[in-house]
Amino acid sequence: MNIPNSISLARILTVPLVVWLILIDEMLYAFILFLISGASDALDGLIAKKFNLATRLGKYLDPLADKILLVSIYITLGVKGDLPIWLVILVVSRDLLIIGGIVFSYLIGTRIRIHPLPISKFNTFCQIILAAIVLATEAVEIELGLWHLVAVYIVAITTILSGYSYLSSWIRQSAEQGKPGGKE
Repeated sequence: MNIPNSISLARILTVPLVVWLILIDEMLYAFILFLISGASDALDGLIAKKFNLATRLGKYLDPLADKILLVSIYITLGVKGDLPIWLVILVVSRDLLIIGGIVFSYLIGTRIRIHPLPISKFNTFCQIILAAIVLATEAVEIELGLWHLVAVYIVAITTILSGYSYLSSWIRQSAEQGKPGGKE
């Protein structure tokens, strides 16, 4: 396992610690570890590109590490009441929709090309920002009021748009493969 993949794996291994820190109300330490995880995400990508260390494993491990971290933090913050439950359900449901679509396509023998869509990348960025806002405001006990609410709704809207975009892509690709002369 090369250095970038090891960094991604380390990010996955920090998830239980971040969740535990949130649950015991050590929000400052959770926020710091979240920032370190974010920096490690940038670092593993930089190392992989700069030193030509990109691997097939890394192609899957890096986004998986990001999703595991974000979903875990969202669920934990939702359970604690720091994020609206409806938003947590929306975010988790979108990820389950994507994973379910991939698994279902595989099971029925449809070859679906999944690649990050621009709206999905923006959605992930917004999710990270909201998680950071919540962790930071809980760590230093300040209230952002309207900014927090705006961030919640931006995440909600981008999550819906991202889920719709993936679903549309999946339906379009499935339909193309079902047509006579379509890709099999």
